[in-house]
Amino acid sequence: MKTCVQKFGGSSLISVKQRKQVVDRITRTINDGYQPVVVVSAMGRAKDPYATDTLIELVKEINSDPCLRNMDMLLSCGEIISAVVLAETLNQLGYTAVALTGWQSGIITDENFGNARILSVNTDLITKLLEEGKIPIVTGFQGCTLSGEVTTLGRGGSDTTAVALGAALSCDTVEIYTDVDGVKTADPRLIPDAPTISSITYQEIMELAHLGTRVIHPRAVEIAMEAGIELKILGLDQLSCGTIIRKGLSGRIDPKQISDRVVTGIAQITGCAHVKISGVEDFNKSHLTLIIFDILATKGVSVDLIYLSPKLIAFIIDDKMSALVREVLADLGLNITVDLGYAKVSVVGAGMHGVPGVMARVVRSLDQANVPIYQTTDSHANISCLIKEKKLAAAVRALFDEFELSKEGVN
Repeated sequence: MKTCVQKFGGSSLISVKQRKQVVDRITRTINDGYQPVVVVSAMGRAKDPYATDTLIELVKEINSDPCLRNMDMLLSCGEIISAVVLAETLNQLGYTAVALTGWQSGIITDENFGNARILSVNTDLITKLLEEGKIPIVTGFQGCTLSGEVTTLGRGGSDTTAVALGAALSCDTVEIYTDVDGVKTADPRLIPDAPTISSITYQEIMELAHLGTRVIHPRAVEIAMEAGIELKILGLDQLSCGTIIRKGLSGRIDPKQISDRVVTGIAQITGCAHVKISGVEDFNKSHLTLIIFDILATKGVSVDLIYLSPKLIAFIIDDKMSALVREVLADLGLNITVDLGYAKVSVVGAGMHGVPGVMARVVRSLDQANVPIYQTTDSHANISCLIKEKKLAAAVRALFDEFELSKEGVN
């Protein structure tokens, strides 16, 4: 029998009704002739008893700057609870399921607590359980170091666990179940009528993921691309075919129309602060550019949407880092402004590479929607604009309409 890895997010496990849907998905896979390996996230969302954010707040009420090593031990508990609850749900129905931690599943990571990367996967125990006809229920988001320290893989790490196991087990497909029925052309919270994309390339979904779409973690996509694994993003209701992620454009819509599809989807990142630094005649001669970014790096500040010129440095940061940035750069004797309330909105599509006029369409549509642009950046597969967060809904709707993303056809 072939093996299929199925990952279920925390919102899919929070209630008895939803766990029944999860069980239905697992048992249908068995009836289709596959042996499932199931990966789970912590149950629920922030404020729910066992959710990751709830566990974080439990400690931060005591210590605002807790030890990352200790936090990883705590945060691993959420997925363990999910794995045991789901395993016992299956056992009660007559199946034999075994809950496994990340380290019991053979996931070895580096020592970067809070955001560890997988170094290797030893599937001996999982393979043994499969040979015995049992269903492994694996905790996502976690592993351990070579010295036995518990680690977590960062936000979205359960996706990475699932795909890493899929690669180690030589699976053809990994299924990721979420509370939406696939990847949408735009955020359904802003565009309720945004359709589901039936098929998308690795490159496009990685761009969307890096630029704010939270359906799947970009590292999971990287591993899938390296291993040649097809990913399926699915809802629990079994009514939708979801989104297939794979190499190339094969299978997306009508092959005769693919070349006309410029933009595949829209992504956004909110909670941004716009930093502008001036006050020196020539940054390059004074080496202040290097000094500034070195200081920010050592303080763990991630910068994005970077603009450099002889007289101005500008970039965006997470607005939660604003006070820290002001503090650590204060002694440089520069004019520093940190403005809050910004968002980064991006259009993504492999088809835009080399196509003239895409930027013009972006600028025109935002201008017509009365959305000022404060900064831009682009690559071969995306164009990103910095805008005021209060204008985000209008911007997404304008771009959605401009590139005809209300249909899964061409633009």
